[in-house]
Amino acid sequence: TEITEKLEEVVMIWTKQIRQVLAESEQIRREADDVGPSAELEHWKSRMSSFNSLLDEIKSSRVKKIISILQAARSKTLKQWKELDGSITIAANEAKDNVRYLYTLDKFFGPLASASPVTVMEHVPSLMNTVCMIYCTSPYYNTSEHMTSLFLKVTNQMINTCKTYLCQG
Repeated sequence: TEITEKLEEVVMIWTKQIRQVLAESEQIRREADDVGPSAELEHWKSRMSSFNSLLDEIKSSRVKKIISILQAARSKTLKQWKELDGSITIAANEAKDNVRYLYTLDKFFGPLASASPVTVMEHVPSLMNTVCMIYCTSPYYNTSEHMTSLFLKVTNQMINTCKTYLCQG
């Protein structure tokens, strides 16, 4: 019982830490007003890395041993643990999926940032088709919140490209 109590304390600490990571990941991002679409990809890559590291830790043999001991002891802390494990898995899957879909836009980010306004306009139809494909097929990224954020960043990049072009002339 003493060992079980100590292990439950460890799991409760982990639970608190994981809840904090999940809460931080759900907070509204503060970004500069002129940030471009590559920042969206970087955000999701960073989030994917964080959650994959967390998943690796949760699936480590050390954690599995502690959880199996608590299962044998029929610990009440495992209900919360299983819920968090599921939440982390969902968050990791979302980040991975969003990175995969946003990489399809990556080929547009270079021309969008460095081309002339005329060349940028040539890329817009293909860019919009790709965004439409993401919206129609992505299980996670097809929310108005994500799409608005992406369109805002694409627009910011187009404005910055035009500003740069005008200042060169």
